[in-house]
Amino acid sequence: MPSVTYISASGASRTIDVPAGMSIMQAALNHKIKEILGECGGNCMCATCHVYVDDAFLSRIPPAKDNEKFMLSIAAEGPAPNSRLSCQIKMTEELEGIVVRLPGKQK
Repeated sequence: MPSVTYISASGASRTIDVPAGMSIMQAALNHKIKEILGECGGNCMCATCHVYVDDAFLSRIPPAKDNEKFMLSIAAEGPAPNSRLSCQIKMTEELEGIVVRLPGKQK
């Protein structure tokens, strides 16, 4: 099963096995990663699951669609070139070992 490493703004890290097809947001909620709120339930409507994807994995995920780009533009912590909504990243075997950094605040 592929894994995701979540790194908090303070530098604490946690690695979780995530089934293929599950979003990185849902896995975080299931494992009580407190920095991921996911208030809209994964519908790309709130930006409370904002993450910074490690550059080595950016080319392995589909590009952000317009609605995700808009939501990132209003995220609590300014977007960066590697910003994504974790609800829009579905886990695959190709993403094994993906690292996402969590912003200091989600709202």
